[in-house]
Amino acid sequence: MGIAELFILAAGLSMDAFAVSICKGLALKNIRISHMLCAGLWFGGFQALMPVIGYLLGVSFRERIQQFDHWIAFILLCFIGANMIKEALSGDEEDADASMKPKNMFLLAVATSIDALAVGVTFAFLQISIIPAVSLIGVITFVFSAVGIKIGSIFGTKYKSKAELAGGIVLILLGSKILIEHLFFS
Repeated sequence: MGIAELFILAAGLSMDAFAVSICKGLALKNIRISHMLCAGLWFGGFQALMPVIGYLLGVSFRERIQQFDHWIAFILLCFIGANMIKEALSGDEEDADASMKPKNMFLLAVATSIDALAVGVTFAFLQISIIPAVSLIGVITFVFSAVGIKIGSIFGTKYKSKAELAGGIVLILLGSKILIEHLFFS
């Protein structure tokens, strides 16, 4: 997986955090830099941490399933992407919560980074260098989350479902690319 693909993957993974940040920005009355930094650190930190955990889990059983790892990567990425698309198209609007308390941010950070855990397992199967990958994912998510707070305060939830839809499509396309490359070009 090249740097461009990794960047696209990071952007796709960050869309849940971006969407939640937009909702946070909508709920907050006066946006401050500290709000943007708080969201960026929580979401970016967990988006970087979860793939490491997934990677460590994946490495522990990679040898046993290496002959069909590309199928696992394809299924995981498509499943995550399909769930993001389903959420985007459901039309259900979540209530915007302005709380930036650690307990609330922790729960949101975990919830928005579960898909990154599965991607970490995929990284182990594809033997991706984990440190640069998670660093890029964390930085991209940090930026998207911080910007999401500001966008939410300006535009509201207008772009939330579009961000989730785009993220889901990107993950499905990356999963398909991994499968096609392994089946036809390796």
